[in-house]
Amino acid sequence: MTELKPLQFARWTVLLALMGILSLFGPSIRPALAQTKSEYSRTEDVIYGRKFGMALTLDVFQPNAPNGHGIVFLVDGGSFSSHDATPNMVHVNPDSYKAFLASGYTVFAVVLSSQPEFTIPDIIQDLHRAVRFIRYNAREYGVNPGRLGIMGSSSGGHLALMIGTQGAKGRADAKDPVDRENSAVGAVACFFPPMDFLNWGAPGVDAVGLASMAPLQAAFGPRSYTEEGRQILGKEISPLYFVTSHLPPTLIIHGDADQVVPLQQSEAFVNRAQEVGAPPVNLIVRKGKGHGWGDFWNSKEDLELFVGWFDLHLRGITKRDGAEGGAEVNR
Repeated sequence: MTELKPLQFARWTVLLALMGILSLFGPSIRPALAQTKSEYSRTEDVIYGRKFGMALTLDVFQPNAPNGHGIVFLVDGGSFSSHDATPNMVHVNPDSYKAFLASGYTVFAVVLSSQPEFTIPDIIQDLHRAVRFIRYNAREYGVNPGRLGIMGSSSGGHLALMIGTQGAKGRADAKDPVDRENSAVGAVACFFPPMDFLNWGAPGVDAVGLASMAPLQAAFGPRSYTEEGRQILGKEISPLYFVTSHLPPTLIIHGDADQVVPLQQSEAFVNRAQEVGAPPVNLIVRKGKGHGWGDFWNSKEDLELFVGWFDLHLRGITKRDGAEGGAEVNR
């Protein structure tokens, strides 16, 4: 038999002592350990696409008690900002998803390419790819592929509404089966999104790389250098010009003191939805609030509204009189 050295003997003595303690007090210790167990699982860096040698990724957050519905969460506002832009920029942060996970939603936190390397039209296509990838793989994550919602803030809200207004079936002849999927969603909820870059705060005010968007001109690309290019690009990337009667149920929260994205943007979107006979857009105006207020993705009041919106329009759970049921996307 091999003789234990003094140091090895000491380590074994400590280990056996700990095992003895756990055997004596285990029943009282285990409940405490259970209380700290995560209420969700996380799958990191799932690759949903590639471009120019770069992997496009998303993280999947699955609650322990799923309700079978999924929400696409747009990270970092994608199109107008890099990951290091400001301390308030949204990142992949489980704390921001707690309200949704607690309600049983599986959250897909999508990281998009960003400026200055890529422009807004590029990034919109990335998002179509991400939604199609999520729908194609939805059942693997216990999610109904026809019951997806999407949410974002600022430029992330803009992108969410580009999907809300332009989500569509993929090409039936696409080589990649992911690209054959539908990129439409069943409900949208967002904070202070840009809607019409050609009428920014007032009719005829061009913000395609100009006005308050001038510091972000790289996101608009070279077409923003000429008036003719701006007119074409401005319509191409503005959700307002794609609103139809098939618009999914949409909730917008916007501050009336926003100096970056004017409240007029959301008001114009509401009016356009009424003009084309789309389902009513619910606009909630926060008095005295600017472009973001504190850690708004952890605002209990606002997130409860978002959760309630998805409950109503994805799950058909009515929480107020006269509410309609869920909206399902056909594959």
